[in-house]
Amino acid sequence: MKAIVQDRYGPPEVLELADIDVPTPGDGEVLVQVRAAAVDPGVWHLTAGLPYAVRLGSGLRRPRNRVPGLDLAGVVVAVGRDVTAFAPGDEVFGAGRGSFAEYAVAPVGKIVRKPGNLTFAQAAAVPVSGQTALKAVRGAGRVRAEQQVLVIGAGGGVGSFAVQLARLAGAQVTGVCSAAKAELVRSLGAYEVIDYTRAEITDRGRRYDVIIDTAGNRPLGRLRQALRPKGTVVLVGGEASDGRWLQGFDRQLRALLLSPFVDGRLVPLVVGENATDLAVLAQLVEAGEIAPVMGDSYPLAAVADAIRHVKTGHALGKIVVTI
Repeated sequence: MKAIVQDRYGPPEVLELADIDVPTPGDGEVLVQVRAAAVDPGVWHLTAGLPYAVRLGSGLRRPRNRVPGLDLAGVVVAVGRDVTAFAPGDEVFGAGRGSFAEYAVAPVGKIVRKPGNLTFAQAAAVPVSGQTALKAVRGAGRVRAEQQVLVIGAGGGVGSFAVQLARLAGAQVTGVCSAAKAELVRSLGAYEVIDYTRAEITDRGRRYDVIIDTAGNRPLGRLRQALRPKGTVVLVGGEASDGRWLQGFDRQLRALLLSPFVDGRLVPLVVGENATDLAVLAQLVEAGEIAPVMGDSYPLAAVADAIRHVKTGHALGKIVVTI
């Protein structure tokens, strides 16, 4: 099968298209013929092996998983032992292992059936970003009706879902994005948009009950200035520093240390993919209450270009790889 392979950490150029064997599903796993996958900032971090802290989980000297990629949507072609929830021919989406390939293995606890009103490309845009936003809004953020919610990075993969989920909860949502994405963010349910190239979140003197920061490049002090007493800041990822050991993730560590001593909650978000949250998102999508926002689409051979695009921080919605 054709697959993107990575034998060392580095820039996107280390990724190569190669012919490799089709993987075999183990116990509790299925083999999926991948129709579409997706790219997010986490893929860039794993490709580069930066910050070095990510190598503790992905392999110290070289990637433990030779084929990168997590988000996927496709068709089950084989099942492992003791798998009864899925059968060959089922259309599924979720998180797999090595999704930048024609075939990938996925644990049954991380996939669900694909909503019928989504294409494979649309479905691939949901799993990681959608579950991250769900945890940020309903979990860490505890967003409720009539709250004032600020979503920073509102036009990106996670941010676009967060705007929709916060609006669905009955909150008044303000989105922070570039002018080019403002119309999109309003269409997702934001009643106000701040163009970050012209104004800061503190310029208008407004304060928010919940701030969901998906951009990862604002100091904690500035976020706290925009926060109401007893409010919550949810930190999704970190891209603020060039340090090779922690990069922007040092902000998460500082938030953990600072949170017990300040008025308000500073919550670094930790997300793991699971079928329960994915099923919630599938139901919301099928009901037409939320929808994935797709940006540019790339063929499998151009995964490196897709990662470069995401690395700029200016991608619209979720970048998809069609296979």
